[in-house]
Amino acid sequence: MKGVHFLAAFGLLVLAFTLASAFDPSPLQDFCVAINDTKTGVFVNGKFCKDPKLATAEDFFFRGLNKPGNTANQLGSKVTPVNVLQILGLNTLGISLARIDFAPYGLNPPHIHPRGTEILTVLEGTLYVGFVTSDNRLITKVLYPGDVFVFPIGLIHFQFNVGNTNAVALAGLSSQNPGVITIAKAVFGSNPAINPDVLVKAFQLDLNIVKQLQSKLWMDNN
Repeated sequence: MKGVHFLAAFGLLVLAFTLASAFDPSPLQDFCVAINDTKTGVFVNGKFCKDPKLATAEDFFFRGLNKPGNTANQLGSKVTPVNVLQILGLNTLGISLARIDFAPYGLNPPHIHPRGTEILTVLEGTLYVGFVTSDNRLITKVLYPGDVFVFPIGLIHFQFNVGNTNAVALAGLSSQNPGVITIAKAVFGSNPAINPDVLVKAFQLDLNIVKQLQSKLWMDNN
């Protein structure tokens, strides 16, 4: 009888741990507002799925990552993403890729990926890379061809070509849609603009400087 009670208690314990370990799936977009009328629903967490019987090789294929990106811009860099928007077969697989091209002294500016950790390897050139931790500590490294560096999910990070030649890197990300928020553009180039008084207080800047920064054309490099 004791054995029966033990098995019953053990079963309840296992069930409790199973329920306790349950969690919502990671979001695959910035937000997903719930609706009560399913007929007007547009998005799911990810994309709607094709019937597997109708899948073809083209659903898992992308061509062109060997082509250099156009770095003739203010930043001197170009990101070529290969995520679920380019390869539909990546849906639900939790992985994506990007090629990053740098002109001499080009910069992939401080940014975050809200939904993915990034692992980067340098193919050509020399990159000064780094990220800032949640306790405001800067971790940096100079990378050479063949070197690999990891940027943890959600942390501000950057890559800067410190050489006088072009540089190329490949980055893998742990989401089919990792997202990217470029810090300067988000703060000074949001639409609509953030109240300048907020930025004056936050950055301890003169109001005219804030307005000047907000008037700039903040570009994307992807």
